[in-house]
Amino acid sequence: MNKYFENAMHLLKGDPTNYNFFKNAVTFSVYMVALIVIFRSIPQLRNIGNTLVASAGILAAIVGFASQQAFSNIIGGVFIVLFKPFRVGDFIKVGKENPGTVEDITLRHTIINSLENRRIVIPNSIISSATILNSSITDERVCNFVEVDIGYNANINEAIQIMTEQALKHPNCIDNRTEEEIAEGVPQILVRVITLNNYSVTLRAYVWSENSGDGFTMKCDLLKQIKEAFSKHNIEIPYPYQNVLFRQNEN
Repeated sequence: MNKYFENAMHLLKGDPTNYNFFKNAVTFSVYMVALIVIFRSIPQLRNIGNTLVASAGILAAIVGFASQQAFSNIIGGVFIVLFKPFRVGDFIKVGKENPGTVEDITLRHTIINSLENRRIVIPNSIISSATILNSSITDERVCNFVEVDIGYNANINEAIQIMTEQALKHPNCIDNRTEEEIAEGVPQILVRVITLNNYSVTLRAYVWSENSGDGFTMKCDLLKQIKEAFSKHNIEIPYPYQNVLFRQNEN
């Protein structure tokens, strides 16, 4: 059955989310039908089944109470498949934590492969009500913020030029400008002063990449390269410090 679903998905070039969820639903149904057939085929088990049916009222109450969360997860999974806030293969972030790639959506839970190659299992009822940051749902391109602090005595224009040159040289940097913006002379890399701190000036470069993975690698590389370039041009990256004054007692 797994081979059939995989072949059908590749042939029809469909969304793997629907196929995975439908495959899990069919698997669950097959197990349930097999369990019923086993109980009906073996006389000893059939007697046990009849006894359970005789006490169906108590059993229904117990099962109903115990399966509330299970049904909630199933309904949450159905809503995920229908409305598609994310799909299998999307890079998402659930809440403030748990970033990773969606690996599978089952009847009960969603499996996320984290950046550390660990599987995060989140019940569908929880993930369907959580705030989800999806980096792949419409456009995978990402604007990465590369922020660096410089001292007040540093040359801001020179620092901006260095950040721009380093960003343009990186292979993961892409040109996200429209034709109108290019005609108007809008620079590919924007660097702005965003904060005047107590002891530093914060510069932010807006650098685009094809996806979040390339953007993370590029941001790490740029921070290293900008630091080295600043050191070469004597542009200070300040850090907080205190001046301690000692006064002698005149008496």
